[in-house]
Amino acid sequence: MPTTPATAANSSNGTAEAIMLELVDENGTTIGTAEKLAAHQPPGQLHRAFSVFLFDQQGRLLLQRRALGKYHSPGVWSNTCCGHPYPGEAPFAAAARRTYEELGASPSLLAEAGTVRYNHPDPASGLVEQEFNHLFVGMAQDQLHPDPEEVGETSFVTADELAERHARTPFSAWFMTVLDAARPAIRELTGPSAGW
Repeated sequence: MPTTPATAANSSNGTAEAIMLELVDENGTTIGTAEKLAAHQPPGQLHRAFSVFLFDQQGRLLLQRRALGKYHSPGVWSNTCCGHPYPGEAPFAAAARRTYEELGASPSLLAEAGTVRYNHPDPASGLVEQEFNHLFVGMAQDQLHPDPEEVGETSFVTADELAERHARTPFSAWFMTVLDAARPAIRELTGPSAGW
């Protein structure tokens, strides 16, 4: 796995590196930076994020269950990949980078699917997702090699299987918001027979 500021455990002086996020206004214009955990403390600071939805050739969505060691929303199901660009990093590049870092596979046909702005408190952690989220859809064609520090489990699901799982299993607070916002692009990618 490539080493980046997000995956490096320690800096050269033995202290944990601060991961910085890009703060934005309501239009998505960059207005500054903030340390990652500080940006998620209530009431939350609006920051740039991304969400990726990858599908197989049968039109099934690749879900991931977040690793139990994650500081935010551990052990719950969520979309294929999500995260934050580094300050100045293009959301598309960040989405492709983190998909590879988390799942060990590069997406194909990755395309922009719009943006969505939301404010989702997470009662379990006490943190707040105050995000301007860039959405991406694409295909998962490589063999997956998930990083166990990031991903506890993966699963490909149909639209019907997702509805059943969502009714009985915990999902991330943001999942339905980003999925619903990405649905037009998902339908265009997977075709009408996939049922999205």
